[in-house]
Amino acid sequence: MIGRMVKTFKGGVHPGHFKSATAGKPTIPAEPPARVAILMQQHIGAPCEPLVDVGDLVKVGQKVGDSKGFVSVPVHASVSGKVVELKDYPHPVGRPAKAVVIESDGQNTWHESVKENPPLQELSADELKKIIREAGIAGMGGATFPTHVKLSPPPEKPIDTVIINGSECEPFLTADHRLMLERPEAVVFGLKVLMKVLGVEKGYIGVEDNKPDCLEALTEAAAGEPIEVKSLHTKYPQGAEKQLIHVFTGREVPSGGLPMDVGTVVQNAGTAAAIADAVQKGIPLVERIVTVTGPGVTAPANLQVKIGTLVSEVIAQCGGMKENARKLILGGPMMGLAQTTAEMPVIKGTSGILVLTDAEVDILEIKPCIRCARCVEVCPVNLMPLTIGSATEKGYLEKAEAFHAVDCIECGCCSYICPAKRPLTQWIRISKGEILARAKK
Repeated sequence: MIGRMVKTFKGGVHPGHFKSATAGKPTIPAEPPARVAILMQQHIGAPCEPLVDVGDLVKVGQKVGDSKGFVSVPVHASVSGKVVELKDYPHPVGRPAKAVVIESDGQNTWHESVKENPPLQELSADELKKIIREAGIAGMGGATFPTHVKLSPPPEKPIDTVIINGSECEPFLTADHRLMLERPEAVVFGLKVLMKVLGVEKGYIGVEDNKPDCLEALTEAAAGEPIEVKSLHTKYPQGAEKQLIHVFTGREVPSGGLPMDVGTVVQNAGTAAAIADAVQKGIPLVERIVTVTGPGVTAPANLQVKIGTLVSEVIAQCGGMKENARKLILGGPMMGLAQTTAEMPVIKGTSGILVLTDAEVDILEIKPCIRCARCVEVCPVNLMPLTIGSATEKGYLEKAEAFHAVDCIECGCCSYICPAKRPLTQWIRISKGEILARAKK
């Protein structure tokens, strides 16, 4: 039986779903790329350094980059072949990053290190964390936080609740929808691994109620397990960590705090499935489902894409961009990042490739704030976006910090609702980045 969550969170918005173009389309393998560019920075934390040189032969699943930093994960070859370049490539966040470029031999030969692990019951928590770390798993919902770090809370912060986020509340995207529908048993197994690592007796999976097929598939897969599948109200940003925690537990993550501060760990459904592959089959994170969609794409689809494939090649496999294509976004329209080029590689956090046309892209005329406070009403973390945005616009960083800019989850609700078309989320993102950069010095 599917449990229904009647609680919800304060604020939020109801943008159009725009998922019909791909929601009913099964995931299909993307065409094998002739070459891939494996970025050394695919996660929050310390970037990797290449472990290979030009001319080296590599195999699928072989580690080609790693770091000694705790907040970091390795990266692996997604094809077999020869390393032909070590060069900078554009990165989705805007700054170039070093990449290992591999020319495929077309064989997709797996590396000898990729092999099945012992059964889950025979593996300790520490062994599981090591497997997860060595598989290069980072949050696949877009945040790309190294998963093994989330699974290593200090002793004074015991975890009693693990939640799998299957909301996929971002418009247009259906990658997680297809994953949960096609591989529900992997999502459930991944949650069982997380529960064992953290010593938690019961786990939860939350899915918005506009995905009844996923709710049914996951409920069937979780039958007999200490796992509850909950139907959540459809509202954006239902999939945000702090909002999920509040809905499931009633707890509020303190300002500047983390989910572990309230005894909770949240992971994305795609991350859970990647954990299952790593623990059961020894397969590192070398490919993922990407939704390629939007009015500017000729034939929208859900593709299983090898990490390192260029975005331009992925779009080409969907018939290419239409003539009136205007804007390329990696991710969804609310939290995704607009790009200046499609000649960049798919990374672990690339959940969607969205192309908009002239009809959807407004040339915004930013107007003065009319003090309507609609941004305050919809902010899911109780901030005052109009004040933080105005402070950032004028260069008053201290004022932005005083109004808790760093607590912004960058969901985009404030910019979406603003009648004056003020880019509040973008301004807050700027101040947040500068505040955090200063704190590190």
